[in-house]
Amino acid sequence: MIITCAVTGSSPVPNHPNFPFRPDHVAQEALDAAEAGASIIHIHVRDSTTGEPSQALDDYREVVSRIRDKNDEVILNVTTGPGCTWMQSEEDPAQSGPGTLMFTAERRLEHILDLKPDMCTLDICTMQLWGGVAINLDPMITRMGHMIQDAGVLPEIECFEAGDFVFADDLIAKHAIPAHAPFSFVLGTKYGLPATSEAMIYSRNQIPRGATWTGFGVSRHSFPMAAQAILLGGHIRVGFEDTIYLRKGELAENNATLVHRGAEIVRYLGADVASVGEARKFLGLRS
Repeated sequence: MIITCAVTGSSPVPNHPNFPFRPDHVAQEALDAAEAGASIIHIHVRDSTTGEPSQALDDYREVVSRIRDKNDEVILNVTTGPGCTWMQSEEDPAQSGPGTLMFTAERRLEHILDLKPDMCTLDICTMQLWGGVAINLDPMITRMGHMIQDAGVLPEIECFEAGDFVFADDLIAKHAIPAHAPFSFVLGTKYGLPATSEAMIYSRNQIPRGATWTGFGVSRHSFPMAAQAILLGGHIRVGFEDTIYLRKGELAENNATLVHRGAEIVRYLGADVASVGEARKFLGLRS
């Protein structure tokens, strides 16, 4: 089973004394997570002073270079999520309000085209999210999908709700995303797929036969959904993007602690933790 570690995310900084947001800290958390058994590191970046989510190319460059300087094997999976958030104006519902962040495909992929990581996430949902609407319409995602493939990067298709699987089928049919693209199921967001066994089974049954997939839950659902994914033949994701707790009331010391717990669950359920080389083979990535 592949373990992905999402080390920082883009939500507001939680109340945790060791939450990483400076580039050097994010990179070190990634390196420690890889040492603990994560084959894939999912990367967001933040402002080094405020901790607010960043879309600055230099921040991505610094984090990726710091990781690669010390580990050139671990699989880097960089976000393309920022730039799809629309907030409605209270004065005029036809206009955007404060907090809207809508980018062109070129802007959303600027760091991907520059850094060419092994993988990048591709959110394909259009739904209520983050107090507004995440908008990922067909023309935008089709363009992004072709640009990602042209750059030699493997997209991971992030599915938040049931209609995303139908959309993914259409994207595959017109070659906007590759037929062998891996999927991740995001369970437990308020208006998306619930963090239940039934939702994960449903999700697994909607994707192409033989596709690689990862199932994970947010917040308190992180480890229960990791166990469910393993039992259903999927891979798992852990990390501070999804939860800062090992169990109710007990903060995880760092991302590596969460990876260790994920690896324990993998082994307790009779499976093995994939090495980076094995993960690359599963995903069709170059060694």
